[in-house]
Amino acid sequence: MNQQTSIVEVIRARLAEGTLSIPVFHAVAVRLQQALARPDFDIKEVHQLLNADPGIATGVLRAANSAFYAGLTKVSTIREAIIRLGANEVANLAMVTTQQDLYRSNDTRYNAVMQTLWKHSFCCAVGSKWLAQKVGFAAQAQEAFLGGLLHDLGKLFLLKCMEEVCRERHFSGVTSQAVLREVLSTLHVEQGHQLMVQWQMPQIYCDIVAGHQQERWDQANVLLAMVRLANLACRKLGIGMNRDPSVLLFASGEAQVLGLKETALAELEIVIEDALSVPISAE
Repeated sequence: MNQQTSIVEVIRARLAEGTLSIPVFHAVAVRLQQALARPDFDIKEVHQLLNADPGIATGVLRAANSAFYAGLTKVSTIREAIIRLGANEVANLAMVTTQQDLYRSNDTRYNAVMQTLWKHSFCCAVGSKWLAQKVGFAAQAQEAFLGGLLHDLGKLFLLKCMEEVCRERHFSGVTSQAVLREVLSTLHVEQGHQLMVQWQMPQIYCDIVAGHQQERWDQANVLLAMVRLANLACRKLGIGMNRDPSVLLFASGEAQVLGLKETALAELEIVIEDALSVPISAE
């Protein structure tokens, strides 16, 4: 067994043992999503959850007043944010701000990879939301955004696992890019889906995580098609760990399912590139 395979097997064993305690979600952000998934959700509950956590409330207000929401009147309270942006938008801001904090590491090697992954996830979220509005599914724009933000959650989880495992003496010198890619490509879909189920996230997000890069996918799932297409666009633009400038968006099954022409796909690329300059980033 070579060294690279050994690390994959060690991580598999540790995951199976359940001995890794890795934070990849903020509890309040998840409770907000769970509350909004109920047809009878009470907006007071959203307000109470956000106000109960000063850190997340501050982050939401900062994000709500950022350049990403330029044109909207500044808000100074959570209540104003909910009234002006809507409960779903505010809940997604909570997820963005709390996720952003998790894509950081004191280890410069892992921090660099996590920053790259954050940029990819955020740009994919922005692209997915734009697609929803472009193809006539504006009512699902918030779900598309969150689906894009979380589709690679398994990679964040595994990076944190790698960081923990490689602190052990035996693996202290084997954190190469090749090893990282081996672990992420082998395990991230399985682990990401498992995490979504474990945290009882709405089924639509579980389906996106499970199907975002499968060769055979449910083409009747429009949200999944949006996230997959935004993911492809990021890959073409070199935003993320996997870069492939030869990707032909127009020839993709996702573009055909969504009925997008080349001009719209060119717009998508511009929207995603613009998202790189949005202040809501991990830098």
